[in-house]
Amino acid sequence: MNIINQALSAISQLAFFTFIPFIWYVICNKKCSGFFRWIGLKRPPVFDRTLLRFVTFTIAAFIVVPIGILYSLKGVETATSEFSGMGIAGLPSVLIFAFIKTALSEEILFRGFLLKRLSSKFGFTIGNIVQSTLFGLLHGVMFFPLISFEKVLLIIVFTGLIAWCMGYANEKKADGSIIPSWIIHGISNTFSAIISMFGIIA
Repeated sequence: MNIINQALSAISQLAFFTFIPFIWYVICNKKCSGFFRWIGLKRPPVFDRTLLRFVTFTIAAFIVVPIGILYSLKGVETATSEFSGMGIAGLPSVLIFAFIKTALSEEILFRGFLLKRLSSKFGFTIGNIVQSTLFGLLHGVMFFPLISFEKVLLIIVFTGLIAWCMGYANEKKADGSIIPSWIIHGISNTFSAIISMFGIIA
């Protein structure tokens, strides 16, 4: 997929994932200061050492552990398969895919909308468990017909745990900003795509 098609695809997915949060905001939250602040698309008050350490740890976990998962998915079409064998020429498309198409759109929907709305209704603990479970299921169920149940369960549990960590980083360390989880998500997706770009796991 060339960079123009990737950009158009990213814009379409971002609009689709933002549609429900925006409609909800318009109907129920007209008194809020603005949609972007409402979903947490704002600068964290301070990127202190605790937040930086937590983000770094989560990025490391999100990069190291998926190697095993990607290895178990050899021969199976994944979101990053379109970059297979492209080499360094695929990097601009990968960055659009990683940071806009997947990371930003999913962070707006899961951590910016679902987590915040669920937390306001049921409290942070339940809200974070629910959003992370849904995130894990979204990333696992698509592989049900393709790989064993054990591998699907591994994907669900792993992505769910990372989603929980990202929700915690945003709400407990960054005053509700989704910027930390966007960074974590974007970097990890870039890493996964680079593995495909260079055929590291062939």
